[in-house]
Amino acid sequence: MATKEVSAAAAKANDFVDFLNASPTPYHAVHSAIQRLTAAGFTEIKERDSWSSTLQPGGKYFLTRNASTIVAFGIGCKWKPGNPIAMIGAHTDSPCLRLKPVSKKTGAGFMQVGVETYGGGIWHTWFDRDLSIAGRAMVKDGKGNIVQRLVKVDRPILRIPTLAIHLDRRSNFDPNKETELFPIAGLVAAELNRTGKKEDGSEEEGTDQGFRPLKALTDRHHPYVIEIIAEHAGVSAEDVVDFEMVLYDTQKSCIGGINNELVFSARLDNLGMTYCAVDGLISSLSSPKALDNESSIRLIACFDHEEIGSLSAQGAAGNTLPAVVRRLAVLPPLHDSGSDKSYERVENGGDLDVATAYEQSLSCSFLISADMAHSVNPNYAGKYEADHRPEMNKGTVIKINANQRYATNSPGIVLLQEVARRAKPSEDSTTSYGVPLQLFVVRNDSSCGGTIGPMLSAALGTRTLDLGNPQLSMHSIRECGGAYDVEHGVRLFESFFNHFSELEPKILVD
Repeated sequence: MATKEVSAAAAKANDFVDFLNASPTPYHAVHSAIQRLTAAGFTEIKERDSWSSTLQPGGKYFLTRNASTIVAFGIGCKWKPGNPIAMIGAHTDSPCLRLKPVSKKTGAGFMQVGVETYGGGIWHTWFDRDLSIAGRAMVKDGKGNIVQRLVKVDRPILRIPTLAIHLDRRSNFDPNKETELFPIAGLVAAELNRTGKKEDGSEEEGTDQGFRPLKALTDRHHPYVIEIIAEHAGVSAEDVVDFEMVLYDTQKSCIGGINNELVFSARLDNLGMTYCAVDGLISSLSSPKALDNESSIRLIACFDHEEIGSLSAQGAAGNTLPAVVRRLAVLPPLHDSGSDKSYERVENGGDLDVATAYEQSLSCSFLISADMAHSVNPNYAGKYEADHRPEMNKGTVIKINANQRYATNSPGIVLLQEVARRAKPSEDSTTSYGVPLQLFVVRNDSSCGGTIGPMLSAALGTRTLDLGNPQLSMHSIRECGGAYDVEHGVRLFESFFNHFSELEPKILVD
């Protein structure tokens, strides 16, 4: 039997699923993005280094902060200080449960793990799932350094059990997050059999009797948890100094729906838009000549900590994006010297006033705040405003709120419509150019979520628009999105980068 050819949209959705499965934490999501950017020819730079001799017009670069936030950009060959920057902002984090600093617990013969809620998760969906741990461990490298190692334990080792209906016949399920959300990790008896210790035996003190500012990790966490983390970090348990671990569902992301038109997964909010931002930037720079006639900088920034307010060094309310833009805004241009292209150093008092280049760049730049949107739920259709009910696989959603919970306004909508109109057709399509868009507002009697859009718009003074691909079950441990919307998002962002420099001067609002 001949193998059916996979469509371009299906191939993009499958690639997105691979990205999801490789990215159970923000650290892993950034690592996955780095792998893709590196393969596309991007060069890593460091915030702590000088960029004056490193960054060149025509180059592609990325940097990270805390290994959970990433910024990547390509500099147009016709860049000059004060020119616009086309930006897309997303976030890498999702609601989850995080191991407490002291997580060792036991109860009724069970080994348990203490966890802390992160963000506004739908916590009852975490019950009766096959859970494991992932995150980063800080370990000794044998050379006197402490380094980060990513950890992803693939096998299910934890579970949060519900109470049998026979013992609790309440119609609503609203578990106490402090007393009823602790996972079980196994049986105390089984762990004693593994280690050969007695239940009432005391722990033998280690040979290292030096002063410890904190209790040993094996006193704060179950020793077997430390051993598992060490194994996946590639070190001995004694070399694990500290770690940040979260729980995740071991059920893999997959394509679903009767016609394979859906994506079933954790963390669609917001790895869905992180993936589209990364892939859209890479696609816009895939041609070796993509930056030859570009006068702007094409930039993406994927932040940590959006789900808890963004107020951190690596969150969108921190100085990551302003600091990067400030350094980029004053980059000198290239100039032609015969057939040789050289990097022109712009001195004070030159033709270009670099003293105000940062403010000039911000005034003519544009930011797309990309965060997943709500699809209409057929079982709760009355919860949606009657004329604004986005549907899956019908395009990316522009989010609007009169009270500025979203930063969208009319000039931004005008720009995005033209970007969408000019987007190249899908490889599967025989029709003309373009990707579809949808509009969303909440009901007047409904609360409205927030994004990084308003805070970045206020901090930068840059024109901003909020959008996202539609999904169901936002903040559940298992969400649902449209398989074809993945390609819609990538093509939209690719078009934004390709056409922004041409469109920006034509939308006249001061």
